[in-house]
Amino acid sequence: MMGQPKSFPLSKAQLEALVGQYPTPFYLYDEAGIRHNARAISRAFSIFPSFQEHYAVKALPNPAILTILAEEGFGADCSSLPELRLAEMVGIRGEAVMFTSNETPAAEYRAALDQGAIINLDDFTHIAFLEASARIPDLISCRYNPGPLKGGNAIIGKPEEAKYGFTREQLLTAFPLLRDKGARRFALHTMVASNELNPDYHIETARILFELAAEIQAKTGIRMEFVNLGGGAGIPYKPEQAPLDYAYLAGGIKKAYDAIIVPAGLAPLGIHTEWARVVTGPYGWLVARAVHRKRIYREYIGLDACMADLMRPGLYGAYHHITIPGKETAPAIATYDVVGSLCENNDKFAVQRQLPIIDVGETTGDLVVIHDAGAHGRAMGFNYNGKLRCGELLLRPDGSVTMIRRKETIADYFATLLPLGKTVNRKGEP
Repeated sequence: MMGQPKSFPLSKAQLEALVGQYPTPFYLYDEAGIRHNARAISRAFSIFPSFQEHYAVKALPNPAILTILAEEGFGADCSSLPELRLAEMVGIRGEAVMFTSNETPAAEYRAALDQGAIINLDDFTHIAFLEASARIPDLISCRYNPGPLKGGNAIIGKPEEAKYGFTREQLLTAFPLLRDKGARRFALHTMVASNELNPDYHIETARILFELAAEIQAKTGIRMEFVNLGGGAGIPYKPEQAPLDYAYLAGGIKKAYDAIIVPAGLAPLGIHTEWARVVTGPYGWLVARAVHRKRIYREYIGLDACMADLMRPGLYGAYHHITIPGKETAPAIATYDVVGSLCENNDKFAVQRQLPIIDVGETTGDLVVIHDAGAHGRAMGFNYNGKLRCGELLLRPDGSVTMIRRKETIADYFATLLPLGKTVNRKGEP
């Protein structure tokens, strides 16, 4: 499968009209695209006896987006108390929620249990911690770290160097211990890569979990109710890259299921995922305006957005494609570093990128669209340098646009500050 040209759902005229109502920078998400993609995922995995996608809330923690996904049958993967509350806010409750955290405070375990979420333990010592601080639930999951059995990638690192999960030997001890402490239903989870586009990598991950489930059943008599293949499904950030083929991926996992799970007598076994990037990533864009040009040893285009709005390029050196509305077919004859105004030299959206000639100006400069920002974009924003995080807009299927998060204000920035000598109560209230 070949890559596809990057697209944007609005024409230049439509975008300019939108900017007249909502000044740049802002994020724009495409509801129709998200729904179509969610249905394609569910359709591909319908070949299994049961399937549940738990959208990783950390990637795009906005209740409007979570509502759309809940309507498409998706659950939530949460890693903190606020994320649990976001899921609850939109009606995602009970076992539709996986609580996958690490170094977890007792209060957050208690909150997850109160909501009926599935606890996904990250460490052997958390068994005693959970029992002492809350209780051992009827259904429990444990996160597996396969160590050198599985290669990682640049974002999440090598599994044997990662802080997450149990070893195989620990799991063989942990599950009988959890059974002795009252658990009656069990599940396995792993996540060993991030933004992985090779479908065979994910199929192999499933095979490793299936083999481990069979081994645990053979050695302990404990049967897994489901396995969670984690997240990590990648998207084609570069135009020449091909997207994941969901049918091929699900079909490859089903072959491993039939070869391992069925003969072991473990069928029906549920298949769960906690995808996020592949669900919403291609359907979100950061829109900014080119306001400055600088020429020294290189030529720079300065945007009214910065790394505080999208930190992946500065943090990881990650590639995000850039297009200039109205100049999609113009020759890419200029070489720019596309940068923001943060006082950090890694505040760069693109380095030595070939682009059309870009016109600049605070109100007349070209609009700049940064693609594939619908996951791990606005969510990773920050306030360093006193930067105020931008808002979020949703393009509805009927073509209308609604604001789903306003821009931050200076009042927001100062809202948590207290005059010297003033105190707060235990709830953090003055």
